[in-house]
Amino acid sequence: MSSELITDVCVVGAGPAGIIAALEYARRRPDRRVLLLEYGRPGAPARNGLDDTIRNLNPENHHDPYDCTNKGLGGTSATWGGRCVMYDAVDFLDRPAYRGECTWDESFLRETEPYVAAAQAYFECEGGGFALTGQAAERRIAEGFVPGDVTDTVLERWSLPTRFGPRYRAEMAATPNLTVAEGVEARSFPAPDERGRVTEMTARETATGRTVRVRAGRYVLAAGGQETTRLLLRSPAMFARRGGTPDALGRYYQSHVSGKIAGVRFRGDPRKTDFFFGRDGEGCYYRRRFQLSREAILRENLLNAAVWLDNPLYHDPGHGNGAMSFMYLAMVTPWLGARLAPPALAKAFTQGRAHRVGAHLGNVLAGLPGSLTVPAEIFVRRYCLRRKLPGIFLYSPRNEYALHFHAEQVPDRESRMTLGADGETLEIRYGIRDEDVASVLRTHEVIDGWLRRCGCGELAYWQPEGERAAAVRRVSRDGIHQNGTTRIADRPERGVVDRDLRVWGTENVYVCSSSAFPTSGQANPTFFTGVCAVRLARKLAEDDAGG
Repeated sequence: MSSELITDVCVVGAGPAGIIAALEYARRRPDRRVLLLEYGRPGAPARNGLDDTIRNLNPENHHDPYDCTNKGLGGTSATWGGRCVMYDAVDFLDRPAYRGECTWDESFLRETEPYVAAAQAYFECEGGGFALTGQAAERRIAEGFVPGDVTDTVLERWSLPTRFGPRYRAEMAATPNLTVAEGVEARSFPAPDERGRVTEMTARETATGRTVRVRAGRYVLAAGGQETTRLLLRSPAMFARRGGTPDALGRYYQSHVSGKIAGVRFRGDPRKTDFFFGRDGEGCYYRRRFQLSREAILRENLLNAAVWLDNPLYHDPGHGNGAMSFMYLAMVTPWLGARLAPPALAKAFTQGRAHRVGAHLGNVLAGLPGSLTVPAEIFVRRYCLRRKLPGIFLYSPRNEYALHFHAEQVPDRESRMTLGADGETLEIRYGIRDEDVASVLRTHEVIDGWLRRCGCGELAYWQPEGERAAAVRRVSRDGIHQNGTTRIADRPERGVVDRDLRVWGTENVYVCSSSAFPTSGQANPTFFTGVCAVRLARKLAEDDAGG
């Protein structure tokens, strides 16, 4: 590799956002050169210098870096489950629950809508929307349910899951104006010139440590929330025109508060409960969930949350289900479990240890032959087909299911990423506020009250009332979803990038990462980041065409 790389557009990071941005721009501007830089490289050691220099100060609630990200072409999509979810309009509304820290608005969501279909094509989940309509919407999640304060028509859609590296490697290689450089770490930016243009970026080869200078007309930072934030923190000179490093940079870090503290008992016919996946005309899987209506969220001043039907806790053999116990035993088998699920999911599934193995074996024996035939069928559908079964949800003849909540957080200034004294270590100070926990508990109360009002069912908590707040904190562990640390704002003193994702104080540096999202909503951010990548790439292409 040359010690100097010259290109028109340099995209840093080859995860879904970076690959989408690079391909979309290169296709629309075949006359312009695109360089896609990726830290990981084929044959690299299992450990890497980036994750090894992250200090996680809250391991109870935040996964360690090797559980959160992947290095290499395709990024985190290498172990991504494939869940594609859209943000809701209420996530862009500066309501009291955000304490004045919602720095985008609903017009941003409207501006992204024309790019949703293109993002669905990249993620291979096209063919339908993110809400049930028509006759499908008339069928309820459970017999007797009536939509109102609680809704049941919002959908999550599922990718294959698409592994962006293998899926798009050949396509990128066949694009003449797109070059992929693996094994290159973006290091820092200098001060911009008098026009606000950054003319070069310092990088280095990960195998040799040799310095590489990248000269580009535009830079798009798509290296994920942690590494995009670290790169900007290491580049204070880039903010010279705005008077110094933005106060918001690294702050307002949000993931999701997520887990299970209760189950639901439906009163109707269990055969009419829509607990599993549906499939649309294109064969894509989708699944419905409970969400509070916009009106209920505003009336109750709550944070947004999605709540879906789930299995009981796998690690507790008290569920008495032989198939669940068999799958749990498979997951705690070291060699096998590591190949069945990503690390973070596996730890949530097993609680990180083998628990009451004898009781689980008893469940397996008592449930034969179903203890073996059900997992065998699931294994084929989940691991052997091109479009894989996205998850494992088992029918309950008693019409009882666990409820899995996935809730947003208050944008908290003190939840943050900072550089250590060495100027290299990324220190993560992630927090869960009392307001986050209180909103989760109140959301459960609203759902319980609505189900009882409908005569549809009721919640069954797993802890006494006085222990539920502690339970929410105990079961919630995230860090996979990285929002807020380079947030969008309409004024430079409030954020890091503007609504076009351009870094304030520069004319040609952009952030394409969920770290730019000021609120986390109920949605995991991967899909919406892809939508923003399409939007950014097309805008840059249009601007260049006009210039």
